[in-house]
Amino acid sequence: MLSPYRVLDLTTERGLLCGQVLGDLGADVIKIEPPGGSPARQLGPFYHDQPHPDRSLYWWAHNRNKRGITLDIHTPEGAALLKRLVASAHFFIESENPGVLAEAGFGYADLAAMNPALVVVSITPFGQDGPKAHYAESDLIILAASGPLVLTGDDDRAPVRVSVPQGYAHASAQAAVAALVAHHERQRSGRGQHVDVSAQQATAQATQSGILAAPLGEREFLRLAGGVKMGPVVVRLVWPAKDGYVSIGFLFGSAMAHFTRRLMEWVHEEGFCDAATRDKDWVAMGALFFGAPEMIAEYERLCTIVESFSRSKTKDELLQAALQRGLLIAPLLTLDEVRASEQLAARDYWQALEHPELGHAVRYPGPFGKFSVSPIRYRRRPPTVGEHNREMYVDELGLTEAQVSELQRKGVV
Repeated sequence: MLSPYRVLDLTTERGLLCGQVLGDLGADVIKIEPPGGSPARQLGPFYHDQPHPDRSLYWWAHNRNKRGITLDIHTPEGAALLKRLVASAHFFIESENPGVLAEAGFGYADLAAMNPALVVVSITPFGQDGPKAHYAESDLIILAASGPLVLTGDDDRAPVRVSVPQGYAHASAQAAVAALVAHHERQRSGRGQHVDVSAQQATAQATQSGILAAPLGEREFLRLAGGVKMGPVVVRLVWPAKDGYVSIGFLFGSAMAHFTRRLMEWVHEEGFCDAATRDKDWVAMGALFFGAPEMIAEYERLCTIVESFSRSKTKDELLQAALQRGLLIAPLLTLDEVRASEQLAARDYWQALEHPELGHAVRYPGPFGKFSVSPIRYRRRPPTVGEHNREMYVDELGLTEAQVSELQRKGVV
């Protein structure tokens, strides 16, 4: 889909995913790293626990379908080479702090003068301007400043961060979409523009409708591991099984009563409750959420019954019965179970990419979408440090081998 277009990817770990999405869509993505490689290559875990710039699984996860070159753009020779690359590029992605590239002569005004059709995408913690534009940042800070952090963890202690960094994943994905919106406009007008992506703003969307509670004067979501709080009621959503955990929609009111009734019929069949409990008015139990003390006590009794029942079954037994009986039950899968998923296998989700430096292929998570006419292909494994220097500098820009060697000696490439 984007095969005619070239992307210059100067991002740090803040924005690597953006370039990968464009690369997956067919663009020729040139990953530009400082000599010696990007600091993101030092992020673990590492393949076979062997720390090395070309064995970072973090790097592998964010840099397929890219070619890789090294270049110090803060040297006169490096800046000159980058300008030559900018002249023929269609997208320019960067994630430096505001003003850093402008000081090097590559701010948006500079880039637009070199190539008026260029779409420049900047990914930063808080955007290019405003009182927080130059604040210190981390994934933890981004999640705290955007709202989702307040929802993670138990309600009787401080919030906890999500184990896998999330803030810049949201920002990078939105940056890729925004780049395509700017590209659509370029096709009409012929001119590029500057796309300013704030990780704080991007991640705020992860609160879903919760972010609207405060301005609308509604009750805000509260933190609770394994469930949600509705007024004084702790509504359980996660339940133990014999071999792990499942999500059970044990809910009430007119919309949910029929699911709960069918669940409790099964619970009764298995001997975990009496007929009176099975035949409760599950619509009327919706009054629980208004905080009646006697209803809360009854809900706690029912939860004890449902937990005893769920503990007696495996995740698969609960799932299969849910499919047969029309219940709201879904297993919480481990990473190994996701890897072995029959559903993912049936959709050919996992994709093998050859790693010649390893001597074998590595299995990667599959495309983010399946396109019937122009399917996403994994054309390239993530580049090793400076892998395509000769291809770019000699074959394309016309430098001699001696010139490239001299640039390497001077630390420019």
